[in-house]
Amino acid sequence: MQQKLLSVTKRTRTTPFSRRLEAAGVKAYTIYNHMLLPTLFDTPEADYWHLCEHVQVWDVSCQRQVEVCGPDAARLVQLMTPRDLSKTDLLQGKYAPICDAQGNILNDPIVIKLADDRWWISLADSDIKLWASGLAQGYGMDVKVFEPDVFPLAVQGPKAEELICRIFGEEAKSIKFFRGKMLAYRGELIYVARSGWSKQGGFEIYLHKAELGEQLWDDLFEAGQDLNVGPGCPNGVERIEAGLLSYGSDITEANNPFECGLDSYLNLDADIESLSLPALRKIGGSVTQRLVGIIFDQSVNFSSSANTIGGFDLYDSEQHIGEVRSQTWSWRYKKHLAMAMIKTAYLATNKQVSVSGCEGNIHELPFMTEVLAN
Repeated sequence: MQQKLLSVTKRTRTTPFSRRLEAAGVKAYTIYNHMLLPTLFDTPEADYWHLCEHVQVWDVSCQRQVEVCGPDAARLVQLMTPRDLSKTDLLQGKYAPICDAQGNILNDPIVIKLADDRWWISLADSDIKLWASGLAQGYGMDVKVFEPDVFPLAVQGPKAEELICRIFGEEAKSIKFFRGKMLAYRGELIYVARSGWSKQGGFEIYLHKAELGEQLWDDLFEAGQDLNVGPGCPNGVERIEAGLLSYGSDITEANNPFECGLDSYLNLDADIESLSLPALRKIGGSVTQRLVGIIFDQSVNFSSSANTIGGFDLYDSEQHIGEVRSQTWSWRYKKHLAMAMIKTAYLATNKQVSVSGCEGNIHELPFMTEVLAN
């Protein structure tokens, strides 16, 4: 595909780290939640191996927070998701699909409990603040819904814990997965969580003081020189290898959690007030399509089956059987990997699919390491 320029205006918001990104030589951006998100610094392969072997600092300020606070805060957040949040601990984050009354997925955020009456919804790419505000007004809830000035900075890679400890202290080592602590940095207490959109391990720093952004960036790079710290961004190859789903690509609002393999994040029997639970209980896993993985032993030319930018139709003879939602060549495993939404009728009798004359084996997601290594 021919490369095109991105016109940046006030509508495409910059971040407290934008000047540092430019100085670090960012080569490409995308738009995510109306903000600039870096996508490339060196080459795709060099960025990939650096993430897997060292440590990177990612500007993921586009991971916007919707803050819900007030007496009805917990009720509103629970209404939005079919996952039971009643036992969420203080400063814990939970992956919680947000679904509408038909059971369709509107976002797949991390929901963070800051207090009984204060929550953050840490968003994927969709305007959930508008949805939350509408529900609050419609249900007459005593709650405030707004987007706070919080700018997440991710530190990802096998050396991430060492770097975080150099900035925030040894206490960071005790943070468990999807848990967080308020840690001191230059006179401020900042929420730091063990999380991030990679399987290499890492943390996310939820910076609430924009004026500290460049200082934090500089401190991380100065402290991590011997760790080969570098600028980075969410990596499309690494996340597909790990089976991490991308809202807007692998999942859309036309899909329900059963189709996307998110059954384990639904509490269908819970006694909770959730807008989507009645519909999801009726669906009960009876779906006509499912998101699966496909592994090809050779590089595949998907361009001949492209129907939209980034989308590729799948056929069995003349019969349309599904669509590839994401795909990449894996430098680690020397295989072409794809995530595809395929009709269950086809999956019931077939274990392979053909694209451009190449046969691929169908597997459940996430991809199993032992399967990829074979």
